[in-house]
Amino acid sequence: MNMNAKTIKIWLTAAAFVLFSVILIGLFSLWTSPEFIPGYSLSFLAGISMIFLPCTFPLVFIIVPLALSKRIGRGLMMALLFGAGLTLTFTLYGMALGWLGGFVELYRVISWMLVLGGVAALLFGISELDLIKFKLPFRQTILPASLQGKNDYIRSFFLGFFLGNAGVGCPNPAFYILFGYVATLGIPTVGASLGALHGLGRIVPLLFLVVLALLGINAMNKLSVYQDKVKRWVAWALVGLGAFIFNYGFFGMAWFEDSIIHQSWNRFLEITFPKIAESAVIESSLNLPQGTGGIVPWLVFAGVISAILLWDAFRRRKAETANL
Repeated sequence: MNMNAKTIKIWLTAAAFVLFSVILIGLFSLWTSPEFIPGYSLSFLAGISMIFLPCTFPLVFIIVPLALSKRIGRGLMMALLFGAGLTLTFTLYGMALGWLGGFVELYRVISWMLVLGGVAALLFGISELDLIKFKLPFRQTILPASLQGKNDYIRSFFLGFFLGNAGVGCPNPAFYILFGYVATLGIPTVGASLGALHGLGRIVPLLFLVVLALLGINAMNKLSVYQDKVKRWVAWALVGLGAFIFNYGFFGMAWFEDSIIHQSWNRFLEITFPKIAESAVIESSLNLPQGTGGIVPWLVFAGVISAILLWDAFRRRKAETANL
């Protein structure tokens, strides 16, 4: 191992230690606090706790492979830009809540953002499978020349921005107390700052997992052997999460929250860490629309993924035939 690789690993190890310490201190503070007091501390701690919820944990399957799909430095920068996009999402939500003053009124906007985020993730996933050639339409006009051509960085930022919508509708007590306070206060600048801190809290555990994954890379040349497999994993993870987020926005929350996956996961949290478990009491008190339950949303979810599976299989079969 050359000196440069050793230096990178030292810095990554130090970063992992710092991030892990922040996570432990944050969770301990959240666990031992007698009540939730709205403010900057709760905003950041609530963000850290969201990693354990069934609505937001799937982000791990996007950001970690995304960082592993490139060289260490480039992969880490992509993860940071993903976090920047996610943080911007919650900054805008906080600002909007401070301005509009009420979550229920904003929920329709959130539903549309979920649909948009799901479609964006599906487009990115399909393009990663090389089924379509997808480029951001404003890339050559708005972005400075120094960033044009660096599509990995741009895509990572916008993935974070759109996928940050995952879990917005999860009735985490800390999350709703925080944003309920923002809505009541009615000050957009305070809402934006609290939202930004909440976004930073959400990205800390994700970055920790990214750093751990990068530390597992023995050498740069080893990565190239698995690069195609990692790329396809990222693509299919985006397709799966995109279909999930789209369904969450289009059909509402009932189809997933009534499932055995969600109920079992949340029941485990109610036993082990009740302060961050999703609260049915909060959900009912806010009169949030339940949406459509039953089998139809699951059929749509499976149908979207199946259609892309068949599309990919047909393209690969066609390519193999052409090479014979």
